[in-house]
Amino acid sequence: MTGVLSRQALPLLARLAPRTLRGRLSLVALTTAAFLMVILTVVFNTVVRQHLQRQADDELHTRAAAVATTVDTGRTGVRVRETSNDGLLDTNVWIYAGTHLLERPPSAPPASPVTRAATRLAARGGQHCTTLDRPGDPVRLCARDIAGTAAVVTALNLSPYRSSADTLLFASLTLDAAVLACTYVLTRMAVGRALRPVRTMTDQATQWSAVASTARFGAAGHPAELARLGLSLDALLDRIRAVLRHEQRLTAELSHELRTPLSRIIAELDWWQARPRSGADTRATHAAIADAARSMRTICDTLLDDARGSASTAPGTADVLSVLCLLAERLQIPGHVKVVVDVTHPGLEAGVPPALLERIVSPLLDNALRYARSQVTVVASRQPDGVRVDVTDDGPGVPPSFAGQLFQPGRRADPVDGHGGAGLGLPLARRLARSAGGEVAHARGHAPGAGFVISLPAG
Repeated sequence: MTGVLSRQALPLLARLAPRTLRGRLSLVALTTAAFLMVILTVVFNTVVRQHLQRQADDELHTRAAAVATTVDTGRTGVRVRETSNDGLLDTNVWIYAGTHLLERPPSAPPASPVTRAATRLAARGGQHCTTLDRPGDPVRLCARDIAGTAAVVTALNLSPYRSSADTLLFASLTLDAAVLACTYVLTRMAVGRALRPVRTMTDQATQWSAVASTARFGAAGHPAELARLGLSLDALLDRIRAVLRHEQRLTAELSHELRTPLSRIIAELDWWQARPRSGADTRATHAAIADAARSMRTICDTLLDDARGSASTAPGTADVLSVLCLLAERLQIPGHVKVVVDVTHPGLEAGVPPALLERIVSPLLDNALRYARSQVTVVASRQPDGVRVDVTDDGPGVPPSFAGQLFQPGRRADPVDGHGGAGLGLPLARRLARSAGGEVAHARGHAPGAGFVISLPAG
């Protein structure tokens, strides 16, 4: 039954627990302070009560010693001498000769509980004290032996002492309540003030992550704990920004690469719809559209594999001549431009899949066809360290001032030169080549026009 009640109480305690860190820390501080205050209060009041009892005992022993000076234990027996201070006998004092009561206070009859307690105490001999707890009137009694033949017992009402102890207990409890209230309030204020920078940093991190801001917290000017938090948030923001850049780059590259096969599909459909076509024309259009669709699927697979980091480990080899000829057939070549494909070694193979080789060479060919005046040349050759493909044109070439920015995404030498392009093809070609262990570089010494060199591992 107890276990069932405990399991039922757990959800209730969970609901009652504070939801905020400030509330939890304040509750912990309050609980700790309450535990310490209870211990201190118990110890303090125990010490006070013992001290008051010792004071009462000291007073009783002093009075018993004073009364003992009036008791004569000579040869004639025990007798009480008359003194000028007989008022002591009227102040709760009992005198015994052995167990025989000689003197007692007038207010304590022989059959009273106080007198009986005094008689028992005197019969024990020596110096002893006892407390007679009467409702509302506690009495402390102490006995003093006189020469082994007589005894003096003195009594003291403990009500004033216990009243003082109770007053101190009530005052200490009141002080405890005030201290605990102040502890809770001050802890909430201090924790709230300490957590204010954390809330500010959280709001800033949320805002910066939403807009991909370059602002960062850093560690300067912050306490050690907040500096560590700031560095962690900076790392998180950097990762978020990298993910956003990766997604934006992948989206831009897909749209850039899919534009050519999509244009082929649109051109084929426009040509087919321009006037009635024969069955052979329709089949040719369907074949061209299907080829463009397969090219789009290959582009998507290649770029997504590269985005997942699997392009560098994709096995396969590609026949360089076949891939270059296929690209020359698929590209929309202007009528005034001639494309020359020259493979110096028949059967030359690159150590990359055909789709990846196509995606590396295609942006360079697109770029060359866009700026060539009359001819684009593609030369593939075997090198000691792999395969080399040179793509050159006879266009205006790359301005020397722009050569350093040539492979930066989204950068163009002259954005208003009337040629299409988003500045993504060359960076994509270089990144895909590097993922396969190769490289794409600008041939600075080529003239006239522009030249690019693709280096790939041999198949």
